Amino acid sequence: MKKPTALAIMLLALPLLLPPVTAVAAEAAQAPAAKAAIDTGVALARWQLARMNDTSLIPRATAGTRNPRGWEQAVFWIGMTELAEAGAPVDIKKAILDLGAANAWKPADRPYHADDHAIAQAYLWAAKHGAGPGAIEPTRRVFDHVLANPARVNLAFYVPPTGYNDAECLTRWCWCDALFMSPPAFLEMARQTGDDRYRAFALREFWATTDFLYDPAESLYYRDSRFFERRDEKQRKMFWSRGNGWVLAGLARIIPLLEPGSDDRLRIEALFKEMARKIKVTQKPDGYWPPSLLAPENSPPESSGTAFYTYAIAWGVQQGLLERREYEPVARRGWAALTLSLQPDGRLGWVQQVSDRPEQVEPQDTQYYGVGAFLLAAAAMSRL
Repeated sequence: MKKPTALAIMLLALPLLLPPVTAVAAEAAQAPAAKAAIDTGVALARWQLARMNDTSLIPRATAGTRNPRGWEQAVFWIGMTELAEAGAPVDIKKAILDLGAANAWKPADRPYHADDHAIAQAYLWAAKHGAGPGAIEPTRRVFDHVLANPARVNLAFYVPPTGYNDAECLTRWCWCDALFMSPPAFLEMARQTGDDRYRAFALREFWATTDFLYDPAESLYYRDSRFFERRDEKQRKMFWSRGNGWVLAGLARIIPLLEPGSDDRLRIEALFKEMARKIKVTQKPDGYWPPSLLAPENSPPESSGTAFYTYAIAWGVQQGLLERREYEPVARRGWAALTLSLQPDGRLGWVQQVSDRPEQVEPQDTQYYGVGAFLLAAAAMSRL
């Protein structure tokens, strides 16, 4: 029997040295899809940037909506940081740096209110991407004040006769949205400064809020304690889509800021996976999530909750926390629904306005935070 020549041996070995054809084809197919997600996000970001001072398209615009340091705009800038990280053109990064400088790197005015910490997430990102350490100093002074003078109130949400904003518990994280707004800023402050007090505070308050508002029977968060006993006409509990979207997206932002293998990280990863299982089964066939998660019938499209879930689930798959075969289709259905929410004039529609509970929504309804959630989803889908 004739011995194979050196050339024959090399030819036989060649398939082992090269990636499988299917892998090469898959990678080639993924590159345009990733670029398309970024391009879609960039187009929406530029649409919004051109209208940052125009609230005429926002149905319930208030003084808070027009505040460039307030939470409504802050969530847009948080989305911009993720878009920049995912490979968006340099004008996206420049816009973030310009915004911080225009704000003199100050958070909003209420030192204890989680909503007023949200913009600090963009500042902390900017500090590592060209703005320098001075960008975090105004926020650090606020956080140091909170640590030195911690609020001493319980988490029960009581609205006094003087109005919602005077609820005593708002000096702590007594509503589920707060878990997106504040903990990532405190945790990133700990990373950048090396001061572990910020991490300890964030985790202590995170678990206090979770122990109070999380319903383990449903794997969902109540928006706040006023909703513990509230039921709809079919006696179903009321779990607000965007409220739980704030939380699941917040967990996706918190987990990477914790030490791998630490008790808190493992516990929060388990919470993330438990919530994701529930979120998966509440997605509607059209890809959206209903404004009230347990009441899908006759519900309108709603893009802000859908964007937060799409972001978090795509992130979870990419990080290996969620099984790809089971959860990637969930993220892709969500993304397809989100792209259908883009209106002919370029805006993101179907965004439920500022609220604390499920409500109706119209095709033309838009908002800064809805755009920010869309940008988070675009960045995560590009990585997926």
